Amino acid sequence: MTTQASSTLTQRSVDRVIDAVTTREGGGFLVHRPFPTPELSLFDPFLLLDEMGPVVYGPGEAVGAPDHPHRGFETVTYVLNGRMQHKDSRGHTGQLGPGDVQWMTAGSGIVHSEMPEDEFTAKGGLMHGFQLWVNLPAKEKMMHPRYQEVQGSGIPAATSADGLVQVKVIAGESLGASAVIDTVIPIAFLHFTVQPGGSLRQALPVGANAFAYVLQGRGFFGTEQVAALRGQAVLFQGEGEAVQFSAPASAGEPLSFLLLAGQPLREPVARYGPFVMNTREEIMQAVEDYQRGRMGVIDF
Repeated sequence: MTTQASSTLTQRSVDRVIDAVTTREGGGFLVHRPFPTPELSLFDPFLLLDEMGPVVYGPGEAVGAPDHPHRGFETVTYVLNGRMQHKDSRGHTGQLGPGDVQWMTAGSGIVHSEMPEDEFTAKGGLMHGFQLWVNLPAKEKMMHPRYQEVQGSGIPAATSADGLVQVKVIAGESLGASAVIDTVIPIAFLHFTVQPGGSLRQALPVGANAFAYVLQGRGFFGTEQVAALRGQAVLFQGEGEAVQFSAPASAGEPLSFLLLAGQPLREPVARYGPFVMNTREEIMQAVEDYQRGRMGVIDF
């Protein structure tokens, strides 16, 4: 993915703005979900975006996602507040705290657990983060599972020359900073914080599907400078080499949002809960493999 755009690049317009729906997942944790919903089933190559919380748990109240399988796609967990612990059927364990990222490629199949960390559960506190599902192309759906875990201090970051725009580069490039995470397909996953009066034009490859999800404040997006607020997703048109965004100078707080972009796979999508393949037959095989224990179990 490319970095900050020059003024000569054509800008994208906004296709539409959609509101996230509120629901519960896993063991009952609160999520705000722009897709999949009845209004938008997927945004190729992205399958799901969940904002987890923000919610303040009392001692012993925190919930997560107990043992569950995945096949055929990638899950990306980005923690803003709180602490999570992970286990899987291949013996992997890990913990995620504020600013940390886990990019898990489920590939051929894995059983996974994402729960609040024990000490956090005991004491309670603020939990807030995101989970993104990225589809894998047909030729990579059965690849060997892998993890990439990066602490917040290791996520590349950059600031604009005027100091008004900061970015954390989880995937892709921006403001001269390049991600350390390797992605199967070209992806941009950028977390921008824009101070009042700040603006930027971010370059994106022509043809990549792109959207922004606002998690704080109010901003203006695209050639038309369409307004969007917290809990709204801005879907951009596919034509154009860059997206423009800004925060009003009169704003009482910064604008914070995720910008995600990826080249569409344009392949058939068959999905059943935690399995995403290309055909119904492949889904049935995934269910059988899970039921017969071929994806393993978490036994530690």
